[in-house]
Amino acid sequence: MSRRRRRAVLVAGAVAAGVVARGVSARRRLIDPVPAELRNPLLLVPLKVGGDRTVAVINRALRAAAGRDTSEGWERREVTAAAGEPAVPVFVYEPPATDADAGAPRPAVLWIHGGGLVIGHPIAYHDICRRLARELGAVVVSPDYRLAPRDPFPAGLEDCYRALRWVHDEAGALGVDPDRIAVAGDSAGGGLTAAVAQVAHDRGGPPIAFQAMKYPMLDDRSVLRTDHAGRGSFVWTPASNAYAWGAYLGHPVTEDEDRPYAAAARRTDLSDLPPAWIGVGELDLFHDEDVDYAERLRGSGVECELLVVPGMYHGAEGIAAKAEPMVAFEDALVSALRRGLAR
Repeated sequence: MSRRRRRAVLVAGAVAAGVVARGVSARRRLIDPVPAELRNPLLLVPLKVGGDRTVAVINRALRAAAGRDTSEGWERREVTAAAGEPAVPVFVYEPPATDADAGAPRPAVLWIHGGGLVIGHPIAYHDICRRLARELGAVVVSPDYRLAPRDPFPAGLEDCYRALRWVHDEAGALGVDPDRIAVAGDSAGGGLTAAVAQVAHDRGGPPIAFQAMKYPMLDDRSVLRTDHAGRGSFVWTPASNAYAWGAYLGHPVTEDEDRPYAAAARRTDLSDLPPAWIGVGELDLFHDEDVDYAERLRGSGVECELLVVPGMYHGAEGIAAKAEPMVAFEDALVSALRRGLAR
């Protein structure tokens, strides 16, 4: 390498190092509102979900991992498709058998995984699904629903609704009480939970006993906002949100969206929906839309418990799982489902 070329490389490296250093310094300032127990070096790395090719690579890797998964406690089944539609794979988790409940119908939870409507797979949620089965004595069913951009709205929503119908229709074979079925999920899965509850209400069933939503992705119109009041700096950012909603809707977000259920928060009449629990972090990009949806449910006469965790960012339990606030957050979700299924 010539002296001039070497000097150019060194200069370019120094410039790049300076840019990285300034970026890290800026992100250190963003971390200031995050409690010490929720901090992690990963927060210094800006994350962005975007690009159809990148999303496809991630999902192929997840499916490959699912094909190699030999862990126990779950069974893969398929829900028969509607005419012209593909079957819906579902992962079924059985609760431990006990003498006390032998033969008694059990509650069920339809768990809808997150991933911004564009990535994700049930295998990433084995832990929470097993916990719900174990601690609630419930049959847990997690649909492997279709994802955007390959399959935009309403494909994923219809898959989740079809899985709900399957749990209800096969209640006898599953040993499930058809009147004690809850729907729950995180992030995109939380938004789909809300949409499934709306669809079930409008289509006359199946009945849903309770809906539990962890920092749900509810409102596409958040993409149109420019002031997020410092929220959305970690894990799920405005840039990721804009890509994901555009991929799911099949077009960039606009003020008008006339398709029912495309974004759960757009629904104006929330009356007669199932009782609900919503949990979200104070620093989560979805904070405002989640709080607003909870307040609107209450204003419509729907019982809704809202939990806002100070200093918590999106998906913090995946980064700081053992931190006391996150342990309490996960416990609150489980307790809410227990109460909702005991009605």
